[in-house]
Amino acid sequence: MPRKKIKNLQAPRGTYDILPENQIYWDKIRRVVKELGEDYGFLRIDTPIIEDTDLFIRGTGQTTDIVQKQMYSFKTLGGDSLTLRPEGTPGVIRAYIENGMINLLHPLKFYYFGPMFRYEHPQAGRYRQFYQFGFETIGGQEPVLDVQLIQLFLHILRDLGLKKINVQINSLGCPECRPAFRRALVDYYRSRKNKLCPNCQKRLKINPLRLLDCKEEKCQPVKASAPMSLDYLCSQCHNHFKSVLEFLDELEIPYFLNHQLVRGLDYYTKTVFEVWPESNQGPAENQDTKEPISLGGGGRYDNLVKRLGGKPTPAAGFAAGIERIISLIKQQGMKIPSKSNPKVFLVQLGELGQRKSMKLFEELHKAEIKVAESISKPSIKSQLKIADKIGVRFSLIVGQQEALDRSVIIRDMQSGVQETVPRDKVVKELKKRLSKK
Repeated sequence: MPRKKIKNLQAPRGTYDILPENQIYWDKIRRVVKELGEDYGFLRIDTPIIEDTDLFIRGTGQTTDIVQKQMYSFKTLGGDSLTLRPEGTPGVIRAYIENGMINLLHPLKFYYFGPMFRYEHPQAGRYRQFYQFGFETIGGQEPVLDVQLIQLFLHILRDLGLKKINVQINSLGCPECRPAFRRALVDYYRSRKNKLCPNCQKRLKINPLRLLDCKEEKCQPVKASAPMSLDYLCSQCHNHFKSVLEFLDELEIPYFLNHQLVRGLDYYTKTVFEVWPESNQGPAENQDTKEPISLGGGGRYDNLVKRLGGKPTPAAGFAAGIERIISLIKQQGMKIPSKSNPKVFLVQLGELGQRKSMKLFEELHKAEIKVAESISKPSIKSQLKIADKIGVRFSLIVGQQEALDRSVIIRDMQSGVQETVPRDKVVKELKKRLSKK
C-alpha cells in the first residue's frame, strides 16, 4: 500500500513570518511610537483581537467593503458571532464605553499597536494579517486636536528617517450638511451610470460617497468632475476646516486639498486625511498593481461613540500600516543601527568551562555589559570565529584550567593580545577597557 504523501505546511495565504533579520525594523517602530506617543500625552491601550461582529457592523458601517467583503467572522460553540478585528478604532471606543471612561478627565488619548485581519487579494503592501499602530483622541472637538494627530504622524515618520512625505486632506462635513452633498453626488452620477464600473453602479445605491474612492480607470473621467464636499459644508464645518488648514500653515506642514478623499469607513465626519510617500513621479505605487498606496490616514469621528451606545462624544484618530512603512524604509535604503550589538563574547571549553561561563554571563548581564555566546560550540576556534564575525571588542575565554584557577582570559579581538585576570576582577577590568574606546 503506497504511503500517503505528507503535505508541506506553509503560512496561510496573505500572512507571513517576521524573521529575526527583520525584527530590527519592528523594534525601531515600536520604540518611536511609544516614545513619541507618550511625549504627546497618549497612553497605551490593548483591545482583544476578536470582538463581537456587531461592533464592526455598527461601527465601521454595514455598506463598507470591510464589512461586506473582508471580515473574518465565525460562530463560537456557544453560538456567538465573533470577528477578527479588521481595524482598531471600534475596539478602542467599545473599551472606552464599557470601562466607564466617560467619567475621566477629557480629552483622553490612547495609542495601540497590533495585528488586524482582512480578507482581500494578497499583494505587495496588502496582507490578510497585517499590523497597524494607531492614535485616538476622545472627548475634544477643537480643530487643534485634528492637527496634532497629523503633526504626530509626520513626527513619527521623520524620526524613522522617512522623507518625501505629503498630506492629503479634505472635509466630509457633518450629519447636518452631508445629506445635501450626498444628494448632489447621486444626481451627478445617476445621469452617468452607464459610464461606471459594476462596483460603482452598486455603490451609487448603497454608499455614494465611496464612488469618489474608486480606482477603476473607467470611472476616472466621471469622478474628475464630480461635486466637491467643500462646496456643501455648513458654516460650522467650514470654520472648523478653515482653522485646521490655518494650523497646518502655521506649523509649515505641506498639504494637498484632495476633494475626492473620503476614506473607506462610514464613521468619519469633518476632517479626513491620508499620509502618502512620494516618488519622483508622484505618490508611491504598489509595484504589482500600480495602485497608489498610502502609509495611513484618519480623521474625525464625532458620532461613533454615540453610535456604539455611549453619550455623544467628539473624537478623532488615525492608523498607519507598519508593513508599508517598513517597505518604504527599505526602498529608501535607510540603515537602522541596532542598539543591542554586544561588545563582549564568552568563549568556553569543556563542561566545567561551560558552567563557569554561564555564571559569568549572569554577572555581566547584571553589570549591564551586553554579551554574546555560543555555549553549545565545543571548539575555541569556532567560537572565536563567531566573535570576530559579530564584531565584538573583547572575548572572555574560560577553559578547564581557567575554571580551576578562578581566572579568565581577556582577548582583544583587534590586536589579538590576551591577558589573564582574576575571576573576581573581570567585570571591573572589562568596564575600564570598554570606557577607553
